[in-house]
Amino acid sequence: MAFESSSAANDLRQLLSGDGLRLMPCCFDALSARLVEQAGFGLTFMSGFAVAAARAALPDTGLLTVSEMLDQGRSICSAVSIPVIGDGDTGHGNTANVRRTVQQFAAAGFAGLMLEDQVAPKRCGHTGVREVVSRQEALSRIRAAVAARDAGADLVIVARTDARSALASTIGEAAALEEAIWRLNAFADLGADVLFLEAPRSEAEMEEVCRQVPGWRMVNMLEEGITPVVPPERLEAMGFRLAAYPLTLLSCAAAAMQAALADLAAGRTPEARLDFASLQRLVGFEAYDALLASDAQNLT
Repeated sequence: MAFESSSAANDLRQLLSGDGLRLMPCCFDALSARLVEQAGFGLTFMSGFAVAAARAALPDTGLLTVSEMLDQGRSICSAVSIPVIGDGDTGHGNTANVRRTVQQFAAAGFAGLMLEDQVAPKRCGHTGVREVVSRQEALSRIRAAVAARDAGADLVIVARTDARSALASTIGEAAALEEAIWRLNAFADLGADVLFLEAPRSEAEMEEVCRQVPGWRMVNMLEEGITPVVPPERLEAMGFRLAAYPLTLLSCAAAAMQAALADLAAGRTPEARLDFASLQRLVGFEAYDALLASDAQNLT
């Protein structure tokens, strides 16, 4: 399979090469991605949890197929011009599957792809991760992803470990953190671009990761999750380059819809809503009509 160098991946690398922390609200469909872009954010992430919820009303437990994720991703990538990082879960199989997953996400228009070391089927990292694969298998996944990237499926590879959560009950919290840091360093040695420890328990653990792990580091800011939600300036001072907000948009949207439904059930018209003209602009009616007008003028 032949690929050209991805401008989306290059745009993401340029963004990450700059100074400071990048805030990354996570999207779940084309509309939420467009809202992220219109709000002025430089990138977004297609959250697997949020896509499972929005597309199928399912939990983030590995139930969606790679085809479903790609279908959602194509819509998202085509709706915005900012770089989009995709959630590749465990790579959807063995190392051959990992390579093909990387190729498919690159062809779909993504700028980056996150891969993790959980045992399949995986689950949301803040809901009780129980198992990660062996060091050998974890490294094999990232090695395969980097090989696919270097062979032309150009994506920024985000390498994630859940070892801190999965191993704490068997080897202890300190040893589990040490193992997670070992894995992140090994992923970096293999050529992963962004390193991500899922679900650290404290600011001290977050600082330890930044001290011991090289390169571009990512952190998840999940409200009411396991990791403390820390202000952006503090995250930047620690040394993080990416701060993902995986469920902020989904949870706010769900709360807003529940409130609107409660208003309707009580016989009220909800007040907290976009006006109709703004909604038309958001989905592109003005651009559509302008295009038709231009086409008509060109025919005369």
